[in-house]
Amino acid sequence: MEASEAREGRSGHPPLKRGIGRVLLLFFVIGDIVGAGIYALVGEVGAVVGGAIWAAFLAAFVLAIFTAASYVELVTKYPRAGGSATYANNAFRNPFVSFIVAFAVAASSITSACVLTLAFSGDYLSQFINVPTLLASVAFLALVSFINFYGIAESVRINVVLTCVELFGLLLIVLIGVTALSSGTGDPGRAFEFKEGSAVLPALLAGTVLSFYALIGFDDSVNVAEEVQGPSRSYPFAIFGGLLAAGIIYLLVTFTASMVVPTDALAASDGPLLEVVERGTLPISTSLFAAIALLAVSNGALINLIMASRVVYGMGDQGVLPRIFSTVHSNRRTPWISILFTSLVALALLITVGRNDDALSTLSSTTVVLLLSAFVVVNVSVLVLRRDRVDHEHFTTPSVFPILGIVVSAALLIYTAINDIAVFGLAALLIGIGAVLYVINVFAKRSLDRENPRGDED
Repeated sequence: MEASEAREGRSGHPPLKRGIGRVLLLFFVIGDIVGAGIYALVGEVGAVVGGAIWAAFLAAFVLAIFTAASYVELVTKYPRAGGSATYANNAFRNPFVSFIVAFAVAASSITSACVLTLAFSGDYLSQFINVPTLLASVAFLALVSFINFYGIAESVRINVVLTCVELFGLLLIVLIGVTALSSGTGDPGRAFEFKEGSAVLPALLAGTVLSFYALIGFDDSVNVAEEVQGPSRSYPFAIFGGLLAAGIIYLLVTFTASMVVPTDALAASDGPLLEVVERGTLPISTSLFAAIALLAVSNGALINLIMASRVVYGMGDQGVLPRIFSTVHSNRRTPWISILFTSLVALALLITVGRNDDALSTLSSTTVVLLLSAFVVVNVSVLVLRRDRVDHEHFTTPSVFPILGIVVSAALLIYTAINDIAVFGLAALLIGIGAVLYVINVFAKRSLDRENPRGDED
């Protein structure tokens, strides 16, 4: 039995339900990854890197492996909700450091959900109905939040179905690429062209930052560790397997997209794979593919909101944020206060940032900045916690991986800071919201200590 298998919640509430098996967790990881980058951001990457979109995704995949290995070691060693914050707390024993890491991860999941909500409300949805983007986004966010509240097992089963649908859609894109190659209608040379007028390395770095967003699902999955059956056995299989599957799919699909569609057309669309279907030689209905894409981005949005709410729940459960955030619904056994809070923050972002023309790029880059900051701390934590021993078996990564993860994450952060300072401003604003809650919690605890200095129980 895992070390935390029979543990009750630290706040005295019932434990979260372990409704996720190994196969469900694998689909959870794959669904989070492939639903985000491929369906929403292929065009954004093409705009900065040129036709060689696949090169940016390949670089991001290699770099993601280093940090993914660190997460696998830590989640199998400490299988608890809270993920990165738990690891930082174990390593540094500083509540504020734990808070900063945890809230950065929660905020990144919220901004990521907003990216996918906007993708849902754009060109894909317009194939069926013309609705104001903001109205469609709000309605979609409300639906996904309700599914999150209804139950983790139900949410993950929905994820399995949607993941199968989105993988089917990507296989259609690959099939379009195969027919384009065999019939000579595509332009394979375009997939090896970098943006005209730009140096190759800066273009590749800019594309890698955006592509990195599309590979961050592996870190989301650690936040449901208390709801996974046999986490020490399930996570290595699910994270490495999911990341490898997503990487292969990305290379095939991005090569096809560049070969079939001119880069400028991809960059101008917020439904880039729809462009591939329209220009391909196969008689695939654009409405059918748009429906598949809508389900794909819905899947990613659902998973990200699940993650954000579970991170906030974990912070409340450990006393880093007010205990109200650890409230579990008596019937659904889900953290409903945390779900409500994260959904409201997402709504506020959609109403403000979502109105801008470059909202997809801004929110996705903000997601990357928030996560890279957490990745640096997580990779350091792996090395610090090597001296800590636990009473169950866990995965151990080679020490060179977390070291490379630190170097890579810091380098990408510095590059983004130099080239897009506005993104850092939005990231700081989100962290500031959490800091206010943290301060409120500190003063509330001090007030309780003064009223009950001996710590007597009621």
